Amino acid sequence: MVKIYFNLGLVRFMLTHMVFNPKLMLSRLLLITTCVFISNLCISQSKLERAKESLKKQENSINASTKNIGNNKNDEEEEKSLAKQLFAETFGRLLVNIFAYTAYGILVEAPFEKDSPNSRAILTKQPYLNPSSGNYTYEWGNNSTIGRTAISSRYIFENSNLSGNHLNIDMRFYNRLAVEIDYLQLWENNPNFGYNTLAIYTGLVKYHRIRTKRFDGWWGIGASYVDGSVDDFGFSFGLGTEIFIGNPISLESNFNHTLINNSTLGKFNALINYYVKHYKFNGGYEYLKIGNQSFSTVSVGLGINF
Repeated sequence: MVKIYFNLGLVRFMLTHMVFNPKLMLSRLLLITTCVFISNLCISQSKLERAKESLKKQENSINASTKNIGNNKNDEEEEKSLAKQLFAETFGRLLVNIFAYTAYGILVEAPFEKDSPNSRAILTKQPYLNPSSGNYTYEWGNNSTIGRTAISSRYIFENSNLSGNHLNIDMRFYNRLAVEIDYLQLWENNPNFGYNTLAIYTGLVKYHRIRTKRFDGWWGIGASYVDGSVDDFGFSFGLGTEIFIGNPISLESNFNHTLINNSTLGKFNALINYYVKHYKFNGGYEYLKIGNQSFSTVSVGLGINF
């Protein structure tokens, strides 16, 4: 809503011109009304509305043109083609094997790690049940398990108009694997633009690459779905770490990136966790990048392991 204030001098000026030059006054009033109308159109979207608009599909018109290409090749081009084929057959498979071996060592496990205790690390029932162990231990005992589920809820807010909530379920099994489902709901109640919401659902299959008593690091791939007027899926990948600095405190950081409709959706958080038996209390910072809109929020929450 745009409010226009007139001082006494301006009112006298307008009345004077209205009496002596009504056509000029009418044209000026029309010009002011047009400017106000255009200004309202330019700012008539809330922050969440602008974020949703930037994630929607963009219609691209492509003018296709066809060209006739001759099929005749000279001897020199044929020799180059044969040389490329020979190179691909000779070295291509070798390069593929080297890349696969290197990628496996980085993402899964390197050969020299197979004899280390990290390779045989066992999932714990809960962090700090043994004061010296976080998510993993090296010996099977009362604090060991083959699977564990964690449910958490975190409230985030940027200001009095914009807030949200993360509902997260993380199911871990067989020491290294996990499935994470995250539901992010955002609300914006702007007095100028009304009430808007945005929901984002993310699912990841995670591999816990680094497993020690004090450090847990993972990567994962999956998909995200943006509800509402966007109504579309995108490919997602994520990274995360948790450092157990000492009973009952840990430092946690997670990053998630989604590609959707030639745009991006990013989530990053940095949290301090406080463990009390099966429960977890945390607080920290969360940054969201939804299309062309950025959100810097404060995060507070709680969770339970079982």
